[in-house]
Amino acid sequence: MEPRISRLGEETWLVEFEPRLDAAINERVLALASAIEQSALAGVFDVVPAYASFAIHADPEQLREEALIAAIRDLADARRPSDVGRLSHEIPVCYDPLFALDLDAVCAATGCTAAEVIARHGDVRYRVFMIGFLPGFPYMGMVPESIAVPRRATPRPVVPAGSVGIAGRQTGIYPVDSPGGWQIVGRTPVRLFDPLSGRPPLVRAGDHVRFVPIDISQFRVLAAATEQPH
Repeated sequence: MEPRISRLGEETWLVEFEPRLDAAINERVLALASAIEQSALAGVFDVVPAYASFAIHADPEQLREEALIAAIRDLADARRPSDVGRLSHEIPVCYDPLFALDLDAVCAATGCTAAEVIARHGDVRYRVFMIGFLPGFPYMGMVPESIAVPRRATPRPVVPAGSVGIAGRQTGIYPVDSPGGWQIVGRTPVRLFDPLSGRPPLVRAGDHVRFVPIDISQFRVLAAATEQPH
């Protein structure tokens, strides 16, 4: 499918591929978004990728729409270098009941035992499709169908930072305390994003993540180490 280009506002264009959660489509999105960023098109000041689309924010006084459309078509078959956005992360997760706020609900909905949910959730190398909702929040897939559950009917006012949740075929990590409706099955002591550090988020779109189960004593040791000043 060739990308479809539409205008969202005076300064924003939307470039869309086939609207589904698919690694190949997401790779095309990231490749073309990266190519647009590197092309140094006059007036472009931000490119924001999502699952199957990306937004281009540009100064309309510097960038003619015809030039943008031509550039997108010229770069439509761009491919990313193999070393871009392909970091692999092993992230420890504690599935203890203290942190796994919705594990019982996931078990009830899927017919799986807690041990089966934990094993299946950790037995996947997840692709980070996009970063969104919050700075550093990774949307990852694909969660095995056997443990895929919808979001909670009623979101929580506060989900603790580090909480690992499931929503359909996706899994994600809350980087900071925030409202949220994903089904929480565990928590990581790893800090994905620190708004005060000035550093970028730990994971990026196109990276891969595997969860490594840890017990609560290991969680506390790692959490204490994370809180130490460096």
